[in-house]
Amino acid sequence: MADGTVEADTLGHLMTSLRPRLHRYCARMVGSAIDGEDVVQEALAKAAEAAPGAGAIERPESWLFRIAHNAALDALRRRKRRAEVGAWVDPAVLADAGAVADSRVAATWSLAVFMRLPAAQRSSAVLVDVLGYSLTETAGILGVSLAAVKAALHRGRLRLRELAAPDAIQAAPLAAAEMDRLRAYADRFNARDFDALRDLLAEDAKLDLVNRTRLDGRKDVSIYFTRYEERSDWRFAPGLAEGRPALLASDPSDASGTVRWIVLLGWRDGRILTIRDFKYAPYVAESLAVSRL
Repeated sequence: MADGTVEADTLGHLMTSLRPRLHRYCARMVGSAIDGEDVVQEALAKAAEAAPGAGAIERPESWLFRIAHNAALDALRRRKRRAEVGAWVDPAVLADAGAVADSRVAATWSLAVFMRLPAAQRSSAVLVDVLGYSLTETAGILGVSLAAVKAALHRGRLRLRELAAPDAIQAAPLAAAEMDRLRAYADRFNARDFDALRDLLAEDAKLDLVNRTRLDGRKDVSIYFTRYEERSDWRFAPGLAEGRPALLASDPSDASGTVRWIVLLGWRDGRILTIRDFKYAPYVAESLAVSRL
C-alpha cells in the first residue's frame, strides 16, 4: 500500500476514509461490532489530540492503525480488570494450535471466533488476512519485528482452521417486559407516532448519532425524531444485536430485509434515557450478529 507523508492538519480526511477499515480491525480485536465502534471513536479522538504536535507524520495510515491497535488493547485490559463475564471469551486463557487457514477463510470468521485467538495472533490475522496489509506493513503498525508477525500469523491461521466449526454463542433470553417495550417502541416508530416517542424522552436524554453528532437534553434530542419524520426509507423491527435489545433498521423497498443499521436504547423509570443510532455508521452492520424477535 502507498503510505506517504502528510501534514497533521490533513489527517481529518484520512480518518474519515479509513474509519470503516479501522472498525473492521477494532471489532475483531475486541469481539464486538458495537464495542469496536467505541474503540474507533477513542482512537480517532487520541489521534486528533496528538496530531497538532506530531508535525509531518510518516506513514499516516500505519500511524492511525497503531493508535487503534493500542486503543483496542486498552479496551481489552479494561474489560479484564472489570472481570466481565458474558458472551466474549478471554483470549488469554485459550491455546493456539491447529491446521492451515487461508485469507478467504479468515475474512469470514465471526467476531467471537477471532476472540479465541491471543491478541498478537488476532491482530496479525486481521491485518493481513482480513484487511490485506503486507507482512512488512503489519510489523510497522504493530511495532514488532517481521519475524514476530510471521510467527503470530502462522499460529493464528492454524488456530482459525482448528476452529472451523465454532459453536454459536447463545445470548441470554430477553425479559418479557423488555421485549414488549422494544416492540411497542418499534410499532410507534413505524406508525410515525413521533409525538408519542418525544413524550417518552427523559429530561436529561442523550443522543449519540454515531459518526455524526451528539445531543444532550430532551429539547435537543427531540429533533432526532424530526429527521426520521422527513424520510421514508426505513422500517424498524425489534431484535437483538450481539445479544443486546435493539431496533433493526431496514429499507422497506428492499425485499431481502437486510439490516442496514441498528438503534440501541437505554431506559430509566419507563423513559428513554439514551439513544445510540448507527445510521451514519453502516459499516458496523457488516460484522454485526443480529436476530429478529
